[in-house]
Amino acid sequence: MRKIRRGDEVEVIAGRNKGQRGKVRINIIDNDKVVVEGVNIVVKHIKRGRARQAGRVEVEAPMPIGKVMLICPNCAARTRVGVREDKDGKNARFCKACDQLIPRPSVD
Repeated sequence: MRKIRRGDEVEVIAGRNKGQRGKVRINIIDNDKVVVEGVNIVVKHIKRGRARQAGRVEVEAPMPIGKVMLICPNCAARTRVGVREDKDGKNARFCKACDQLIPRPSVD
């Protein structure tokens, strides 16, 4: 079971963006990376051609999933995530700090 999902609020715990928070936009499971809104902005040079805008464009780059921690919606602190069965017998995530179940994020 994935402990960080698309739509979760996370905080960066290592690197040049340490301390920044944002929502997970894309979860790249194969490479264990995530793309977080407004974090890890890089400049990409795009040629004129099929692209609408040529030149230097700022984009959000993927970052390793180990550099982010989930923000618990119940206690509003960054936390480690555990997995246990809920009352329906399905696996559910829970906050190891406040011991509350973490609801599934609503993805827009």
